Amino acid sequence: MLKLIASSFPALRGPALRLIALGFALVLAGCAGLPPRAPEPPTLSIAASPATTLGRAAASLSAAQDGLSSIRPLVEASFALDARFELMRRAQASLDVQTYQLGNDKTGRLLLRELRDAARRGVRVRLLLDDFYTAGMDRLLLGLAAEPNAEVRLFNPFVNARDHSATRWLEFFGDFRRLNHRMHNKLFVADGAMAIAGGRNLADEYFLRSEGANFIDFELIMAGPVVPEAARIFDAYWNSDVVYPLQRIAGASDSPAVLKAEFEAATSPAYAPLLAPLTGTDLLGDAPLGTQLADIGRAKWMRAEAHAAADSPNKALGTLASPAESLAARFHEMTASARSDVVVISPYFIPGEDGMARIREGRARGVRMSVITNSLADSDEPLVNINYNRYRVDMLKLGVNLYEVSTQQLKRNRQFRTLLKKARGRLHAKLALVDREWVLLGSMNLDPRSARLNTEFGVRVRSFELSQALLYAYQLDDIEGVYRVVLMPDGENVQWIGTGDVDNEVLDSEPDSSLLTRLQLLLFSWFVPTDQL
Repeated sequence: MLKLIASSFPALRGPALRLIALGFALVLAGCAGLPPRAPEPPTLSIAASPATTLGRAAASLSAAQDGLSSIRPLVEASFALDARFELMRRAQASLDVQTYQLGNDKTGRLLLRELRDAARRGVRVRLLLDDFYTAGMDRLLLGLAAEPNAEVRLFNPFVNARDHSATRWLEFFGDFRRLNHRMHNKLFVADGAMAIAGGRNLADEYFLRSEGANFIDFELIMAGPVVPEAARIFDAYWNSDVVYPLQRIAGASDSPAVLKAEFEAATSPAYAPLLAPLTGTDLLGDAPLGTQLADIGRAKWMRAEAHAAADSPNKALGTLASPAESLAARFHEMTASARSDVVVISPYFIPGEDGMARIREGRARGVRMSVITNSLADSDEPLVNINYNRYRVDMLKLGVNLYEVSTQQLKRNRQFRTLLKKARGRLHAKLALVDREWVLLGSMNLDPRSARLNTEFGVRVRSFELSQALLYAYQLDDIEGVYRVVLMPDGENVQWIGTGDVDNEVLDSEPDSSLLTRLQLLLFSWFVPTDQL
């Protein structure tokens, strides 16, 4: 094998040659399948209890016993991160954390250390990760799992050469049918009493802590009946056949003491500095969570009907009985019921033919529709624009209000200029407002991958108050920091009109993107079938 590869790639030598050889071996071997999953009794969530601080706080917020949940929007990244720290530090019974991506960065390691500290206080910690972004993190995660009260599990894991992204990609294509299904869910439950749900992964760029590019996102912190609904969904994933204990996939010969020592060094303040205490209020006038919990009787949380839902974890096995079981189907059912107004915020938006049919039907009934997504220049998945672009003109002809987020436009707003500094700003929130009465939020993008391949988690909330707060926070009635996309006079092409200053510049080509990028995507679009990205 080495001789064959060396003759084909004469520039490769030493470790690089061995790495490529290993990758080819994995592909040629069909990539060894998952190890047998030993039967074990299911582990279930710990219900909220008045014996815990968070349990008492949740009970106080829900004292009316009216079947409604208590909710509070987390619009600003710093408040969302602070809320997690408060919940982890106050937890006394359990922490259940589910995410698509945990960064091997300052934020990720700081969160891991807080989970470790909670486990050492006697809190049961369950960390469920999709395995796509864990390359090189096994020993760090094993260090957490070495704690008696902590367990780490992986969704649809990679089996071979786990430390290297390159060899993982080779395994990905060698076992594409299985590994192309990912767990995109995001959920955080503390003491069975309070939960955070929304679009943020647990990495620097999702909390405006990256120097390169940051994401504008949204989450909701919740207490009341919606929390046990979310906890049951977590349990379904945690105990599913497609989830494996970390040690079954990435066992280490070192002792727990060695792994713990490595974890201590890797998550020390020298690498992941502690954050300064958060003060003041967010743009909606809410104090940090810790301040509210210290005087819970005066906390002003919204009260609303709220329900959690998710795809079955078996979606990763391709065993859903019908598309109607998916979270995407439930989303479309809600938006199809709109009487007057639908606002969709999605970083990756590909309506497809079915989506266009739904848009036509809604517009025929007089429903006003607005879509906010990323511009080509500020999307972290620019190839998605190939399919999105195919529907732009038709959406505009139907009267859809279309907006694209742009770093250059955002930075004309003083608030965003301060938050983003030199970094790019990208949309990552996944939201829909229906008739300014229902708010749909969670992890689901409006593209074929979320609908057909990934598993997703979402919450639907019936609340005019929350709708109004989001309209204010994102300036949805008078949007700034974006380009408004309109039809050219010829009715067959589009223009971009700036909204960030008094000049309202008009552009005839994709804003802030290079000619080379536009040409590459144009050429690529000739070879990519519709709805395959």
